[in-house]
Amino acid sequence: MAAPKKGRGPAGGQGRPGRALALILIAMVALTGGMFLAHQPTPRLGIDLAGGTSITLEAKAEPGQESAINKTNMDTAVQIMERRVNGLGVSEAEVQTQGNRNIIVNIPKGTNSAQARAQVGTTAKLYFRPVLTVAQGTPTPAPSASSSDKASPSASPTSSASDKATSPSGKPSASATTQGRAVTGGLKADTSPTPAASSAPTASAEEQAAAAKLQKQFEELDCSSKASRSKAAQGAKPTDTVVACSSEGDAKYVLGPAEVSGTEVDSAKANFDQQRGMWIVQMEFSGKGSKQFQTITKKLSAQQSPQNQFAIALDGEVVSAPQVNETLSGSAEISGSFTQQSAEELANVLSYGALPLSFTEQSVTTVTAALGGEQLRAGLIAGAIGLALVVIYLVAYYRGLAFIALLSLLVSGILTYTLMSLLGPAIGFALNLPAVCGAIVAIGITADSFIVYFERIRDEIREGRTLRPAVERAWPRARRTILVSDFVSFLAAAVLFVVTVGKVQGFAFTLGLTTLLDVVVVFLFTKPVMTLMARTTFFASGHPWSGLDPKRLGAKPPLRRSRRVNAPTDPKEA
Repeated sequence: MAAPKKGRGPAGGQGRPGRALALILIAMVALTGGMFLAHQPTPRLGIDLAGGTSITLEAKAEPGQESAINKTNMDTAVQIMERRVNGLGVSEAEVQTQGNRNIIVNIPKGTNSAQARAQVGTTAKLYFRPVLTVAQGTPTPAPSASSSDKASPSASPTSSASDKATSPSGKPSASATTQGRAVTGGLKADTSPTPAASSAPTASAEEQAAAAKLQKQFEELDCSSKASRSKAAQGAKPTDTVVACSSEGDAKYVLGPAEVSGTEVDSAKANFDQQRGMWIVQMEFSGKGSKQFQTITKKLSAQQSPQNQFAIALDGEVVSAPQVNETLSGSAEISGSFTQQSAEELANVLSYGALPLSFTEQSVTTVTAALGGEQLRAGLIAGAIGLALVVIYLVAYYRGLAFIALLSLLVSGILTYTLMSLLGPAIGFALNLPAVCGAIVAIGITADSFIVYFERIRDEIREGRTLRPAVERAWPRARRTILVSDFVSFLAAAVLFVVTVGKVQGFAFTLGLTTLLDVVVVFLFTKPVMTLMARTTFFASGHPWSGLDPKRLGAKPPLRRSRRVNAPTDPKEA
């Protein structure tokens, strides 16, 4: 009798299922621990569940400038819009690009939706204004009686900090150059600021009252919060003298009427100057802007600091305030100790003033917190009903195997929940109603994978095999079917995520995530648990309630090997 041939080891690691179970257990513990360490025990809810306003904007280019819709300009627009909604005092507002030409603005509940729409739907307002006074960004202490002359509207700055190469924030100051001539810059912190240029000795009573009001606004201005910085120059006209904050909140200004509009900037680029070893921002003005810029720099160069500075004000916030010591023409350069990032950010801001882009509203969805709560409850009820139906089907048809399926669904649910909670602070994922629908659909997809495997095992038992070899023989075939099915589902989710905009992406993202988790659970949990269960008497003996009873499955008699007997060659023996 020939010795049996050595075959390959059992597929799926029959002898070591504990390793796979230990790996998925470690992953579950790590994700759960990370969820609590990140103080994010629940997933972030989207606008449609938590309540708020969601605005979808589509970029429109000027005729002949379709190439303006590019990643750089769209990212700049996102920065501007984010600054605006945050300036409304909104917490956790989300502004992000979707696709090549859409921007989604999600604003939580408690915000004036009409005001938010007005803020994000208009083009940014960029102006070059002369600086009249600058001080630290905190409120100015009330002057004493002995220094009342300093608080009067006609008083001029009487003291200033020493001229340093840094701004009040400690950041390197900017300087402007043109035609190879450098103009060194630096901000001076005036300890007793007054808008000296806003009134004259012969001013009328109205002008004096306006100057006094402006002075009071300046002294009381607190630039420490985003909301106060945004409101400082809100509603101001280009021809007004205004108070304003720096974008970082470390300085506050009195600014004169706008001398040059940002729409007169033809181009602005951040470049690295090899000779000086520093990053610079180069600007080019239009013909009209060139004349206006030359006029204002001629005036400013004759003044003393801080009146020789011009402020680059975007939506009322000063993003840069370089000094000017000589007349500049149509091409200018802002230099200082810029990093590449800060130089590119300033260049983007300057470019946005002339950006040939406008945005139109595609959709605006407003959901109250009460309606969002009802939707969430409805979604959870639908999910519970769907899960209950799956459980009933599994128990009725698969009996004992339903226990393995339910454990697998529980593991999948834990992984999905913890990942959704962690993805909130990590990538800004928010669970919206379509995402809940995606999770509900995923219950069926996950259950389908178990059913494919169980049916393959039952087919092997029908062929007359015992349970343990049936589990291992069924796995390669079931594995291929499961991978193909999940690949199709993931591909559909990926295509849906790429081609859609807005909330539908939540459905696609959740569907794709749960599909990937289905593969992980089936490989690292369902298959190893099935291998362990096949070693138990309850399942191996084919108990009627195991779901693997050979009689109920109509199994063939066990496969047996028979010896071949050689036919007799002698006729007498026959």
